[in-house]
Amino acid sequence: MSYALGIDIGTSGVRTAVLDAGGTLVSTARAAHMARAGAEVRAEDWWSAVAQCLERQVTALRKDGLDPLAIRHAAIDGTSGSMVLTGADLTPVTRGLLYDTKGFETEAERIAAVAPEGHIGRGSASALARLLHLLGDADGAKWVLHQADFVLAQLTRRGGISDQNNALKTGYDVERACWPDWFEALGIEIGMLPEVRPVGAEVSVIDQQVAARFGLSPELMFHAGTTDSIAAFLASGACEVGDGVTSLGTTLVVKVLTSNRIEDGRLGLYSHRLGEMWLVGGASNTGGGVLLEHFTPGEIAALSAEIDPGTPSGLDYYPLVRPGERFPVNDPDLAPRMTPRPEDNALFLKGIFEGIARIEAECYGAIERLGGPSVARVFTAGGGAANPVWTEMRARVLGRPVLRAEQTEASVGAARLAMGLI
Repeated sequence: MSYALGIDIGTSGVRTAVLDAGGTLVSTARAAHMARAGAEVRAEDWWSAVAQCLERQVTALRKDGLDPLAIRHAAIDGTSGSMVLTGADLTPVTRGLLYDTKGFETEAERIAAVAPEGHIGRGSASALARLLHLLGDADGAKWVLHQADFVLAQLTRRGGISDQNNALKTGYDVERACWPDWFEALGIEIGMLPEVRPVGAEVSVIDQQVAARFGLSPELMFHAGTTDSIAAFLASGACEVGDGVTSLGTTLVVKVLTSNRIEDGRLGLYSHRLGEMWLVGGASNTGGGVLLEHFTPGEIAALSAEIDPGTPSGLDYYPLVRPGERFPVNDPDLAPRMTPRPEDNALFLKGIFEGIARIEAECYGAIERLGGPSVARVFTAGGGAANPVWTEMRARVLGRPVLRAEQTEASVGAARLAMGLI
């Protein structure tokens, strides 16, 4: 029996998952990140959390009578756009910058002068702007490493390797399989940028000393990883062109597996490469955050029991917490539409549920209008996936089956990637 290991470096901590050869989940572990102080992040803390989680994972396997030496494949996912610069010895020479750091206006102006219109690297919150900012204080830098790349480097003791998904937001041209020529005009040394491998491709065996430290096989092969959101998609069970995944968390995020690349920078819509396919995704500002502005989780559960999901509410809402929308329309001033409010709280909740479902349907419709496939089925994850009444309403509005995701942990998706189950 051989196993695959997935390592997820998420926003709140690190999680690992181990799958058997048939793709069945056999064990998990987790560890918290170090406390973050504003934009200041130590990349060493990413590695410390991963190391702690690996130690717990090995202990958990042994406790269940399973052999950690049977883990022969592994892959890592990290938060998209998080990065650090290191020296040749893989020691950080800058602080780490996370995916949500922004305000790099000076760098954005430099990028706008040379980058094509609509390029993913444009803007003061882009990963490319983040990179330019780090390069301004990078004495002794040898490698530009995304979060997942940095942890991969610690485990294999090899720097300068990334994957197509993590490299995309930094500006990598996936179709031409190269970094853009205009990077040189920005003062970026192409030699510092990582070699980009196809997602899931074999990269390197684990470093022998690292393997001995954790009690892992010296033959453990690491595969090129992905981002945390894509790993969550892979965990869902979606695997065919036309499969969609909706994440109903604080906001609403949709992703569709397509045979062609779809881009629209105005809508924050872009595609990641997955083998011979593409994964296009976009995010709306609607979602569970609107519900929690009006109801507690207990009230949502109780009121949902009073709702008939098979009939329309008669209300025309565009639920938002505050003005501003990204997708399926890009309007920073779009006002929430939450009136009239009926006296019946169950009807009000039904109207919000229905409004979010209509936005979800429009998201999938927008992707189809831009050349994507008609979505055949929707897998759903996030807190909203646990509400069966809302799920039934969404299926009615979407006009297609809505299925509960097989797994929701990104670590499971990373393990599936390592096992070749995509």
